[in-house]
Amino acid sequence: MLSVTIHYFAKLREERGLSTETIDTELETPAQLYKMLEETHQLSLAQPHLKVAVNDEFVDWSYLMQNGDSIVFIPPVAGG
Repeated sequence: MLSVTIHYFAKLREERGLSTETIDTELETPAQLYKMLEETHQLSLAQPHLKVAVNDEFVDWSYLMQNGDSIVFIPPVAGG
C-alpha cells in the first residue's frame, strides 16, 4: 500500500473541489491512479490531454509510484 499526495490545479481543482489530498492506494502508476480518480470524481479531462509530474519532475504515465510521492496532473493552460 502506497500513500501519495495528489495536487489539483485549474479545472481539475474546480471539479474535485479541493487542491490537495493524500490517499492510500495499491495502484502502481499515475495512469492507473488518474483513471480511478477520473471515474470516482467524474473528472472531465481525459488522460491524453494531461501531463503528469511526480516530485516536481515530468514523468511517463507508466512511472512506478513510490510511497510518499507527490503527484500533479497538469491540465492544458490557455495563454495569450
